[in-house]
Amino acid sequence: MSTTKRLWRWRSSPLRRREDVLEAWTVLVVWLIVVACGGVAALVTVRGTEHEFAEQRAHRHPVGAVLLTDARHGVTGDFSTDGRVQGPVRWAAPDGTTRTGRTLVDGGLKAGARVTVWQDDRGRLSPSAPTSRGEGHVEAVLFGGAAALAVAAPAFGAGAVARARLDRRRMARWDQEWDLVGPQWGPRAG
Repeated sequence: MSTTKRLWRWRSSPLRRREDVLEAWTVLVVWLIVVACGGVAALVTVRGTEHEFAEQRAHRHPVGAVLLTDARHGVTGDFSTDGRVQGPVRWAAPDGTTRTGRTLVDGGLKAGARVTVWQDDRGRLSPSAPTSRGEGHVEAVLFGGAAALAVAAPAFGAGAVARARLDRRRMARWDQEWDLVGPQWGPRAG
């Protein structure tokens, strides 16, 4: 397809209407928003997410802990889908103090069992292990794609609404012109 045919809405033509030019500009602006703003949103989201995961990896550390009570088997914990349950544990913080808290542990463990928990630099329990580099990259790309879609969807929607209104205006103008020209063509057959 030649460039002239692709840009037909901008070229001079006796059949070109104002709505045709407005529609061409609308399509161009929508695509610029989708590509430019969607791309920027995706990049910012990917970098921010990867930075957050890198921070988690830098500041979450595994530490050995002791389970203080039996962990009931078969009862799932808060927000756990893997059969782990909430259980009280005791561990040593980075400053050497002994701390206690509750975290998810495997169900069925007996009191005194050694478990691995994750703590931050201040010795507070973290809900989970940090996201690995590979998983973090995949999640960051997915979040970036979602951010791009979050920008693209409203732009496409607004463009579709604008084009629908332009189509209605175009059809109304054609009806008005037909009402003027139609009777000049003589009686209708049928």
